Amino acid sequence: MQRTISEISYTSKEEILAKYAKALSHPVRIRILTFLENQTCCFTGQLTDEIPMAQSTISQHLKELKEAGLIQGDVMPPRVKYCVNQKAWLEAKKIFSDFFEK
Repeated sequence: MQRTISEISYTSKEEILAKYAKALSHPVRIRILTFLENQTCCFTGQLTDEIPMAQSTISQHLKELKEAGLIQGDVMPPRVKYCVNQKAWLEAKKIFSDFFEK
């Protein structure tokens, strides 16, 4: 009997690893994180200067990273200030390191 994905239970570590992997699955998101890691924080406009894409496209990628918990955004009308969520970033680094060291 074949099981469907929804019938399989995963460890919390597997689910967290998959969540971070999904968030990192696009080169623009990698570039955003690399840029943010080297900054204290930045506004969306700075990202569009760094990455030549439409603000709406950058915003969609920021949303994915934020939903995964890798970045945080503080609304400062009319702009949003983004920073790496250091706690989640360290967790992601450790989980990926543990995964690849197996």
